[in-house]
Amino acid sequence: MEIEIATIGGYEEVGRQMTAVRAGNDVVIFDMGLNLSKVLIHDNVETEKMHSLDLIDMGAIPDDRIMSEMEGDVKAIVPTHGHLDHIGAISKLAHRYDAPIVATPFTNALVKQQIEGEQKFGVENDLVEMEAGETMSIGDSGQVELEFVNVTHSIIDAINPVLHTPEGAVVYGLDKRMDHTPVIGDPIDMKRFREIGREGEGVLCYIEDCTNANKKGRTPSEATARRHLKDVMHSVEDYDGGIVATTFSSHIARVKSLVQFAKDIGRQPVLLGRSMEKYSGTAERLGFVDFPDDVGMFGHRKSVDRTFKRVMNEGKGDYLPIVTGHQGEPRAMLTRMARGETPYELEDGDKVLFSARVIPEPTNEGQRYQAEQLLGMQGARIYDDIHVSGHLNREGHYEMLQALQPQHVIPAHQDMSGFSGYVNLCENQGYKMGRDLHVTRNGNLIQLVE
Repeated sequence: MEIEIATIGGYEEVGRQMTAVRAGNDVVIFDMGLNLSKVLIHDNVETEKMHSLDLIDMGAIPDDRIMSEMEGDVKAIVPTHGHLDHIGAISKLAHRYDAPIVATPFTNALVKQQIEGEQKFGVENDLVEMEAGETMSIGDSGQVELEFVNVTHSIIDAINPVLHTPEGAVVYGLDKRMDHTPVIGDPIDMKRFREIGREGEGVLCYIEDCTNANKKGRTPSEATARRHLKDVMHSVEDYDGGIVATTFSSHIARVKSLVQFAKDIGRQPVLLGRSMEKYSGTAERLGFVDFPDDVGMFGHRKSVDRTFKRVMNEGKGDYLPIVTGHQGEPRAMLTRMARGETPYELEDGDKVLFSARVIPEPTNEGQRYQAEQLLGMQGARIYDDIHVSGHLNREGHYEMLQALQPQHVIPAHQDMSGFSGYVNLCENQGYKMGRDLHVTRNGNLIQLVE
């Protein structure tokens, strides 16, 4: 059976992920993502109103024209998790393919919201739920099967999909860390990865996220970030002024910890910002987290400002606003607070807790720097980097290669310079560039089995 891989997006940057795998006449697409930095660099861009061709020209979503060179029919579109760099282009591209969108429940709920907010295209693809640990037959041959393997990441309900073919398995390994003590959900299923590496024909190809491949050691567990956050929160327990926290809205485990520790130090947590309300509200509705009944979630600007007024009237020392804006995004809550555009007044000595790292990309770094400068001008004291990454460091990559023993490896989720650490690791394990280690670009086809 012919096996071919199209590296469509995410092979020259972090963002707009999209990969297609063809097994015979059956094609499965993994991810359809957005490169948010290409959008943020423009003022007041509303992607939901834009045509896909304009977003492709901006470099914001994948250029999927290479799909016309791939034989066969698309049988499934499989987003691995709910981050925008993996689902943000579904509302713009999925309607081109007569195939269902297959995802875990939380990811599917977020995809549905993306589609409902779309104003340019009608996306009528069926939404099919599949849990980690489940399988699905792909196509009519009975020879191709899709499996979801549970992984841990900085968002709940993440999986690595595996396409089982007669030539071996293709493992799409983007976006995970090796977390054996997660705050929400099950640990990464390393047992299943090791089994896949030794079943049948083994692993034909492993497509891997190289975000942290240049970092030594292993990525700490979310439990480590939780202990760090607890220590910081209790260190400011006696401060009677304003404390504000920000993190990734999609990081439900971190939001859960912030809510709990706010309660522990006698403050009322409130979740503020559209994406904060969306992700946390969806997670609670689906039963992934159970917030206290008195935790308010407010996304609309008027309701956010009313909440800020209440906080100011009743006393900042009684509340912990948990807000959007950890990357300094211009329209996010924290940036508006820093510019003095909300009723919440920052004063000398107030604490701002960043439970997130800056995404290493010039637009984010510039916006975050500006936000921190504005906060400092208001007199705020900044607590930075209360975080652990959602991606594998070098030793995690080594463990995955040992578990899967893949015949071919394709680095992804980085630019060319970012691939270097992973390439060195693979070469030390006996792989060779151009033979079984394929460093590629967006828009390429790789024929693995003819």
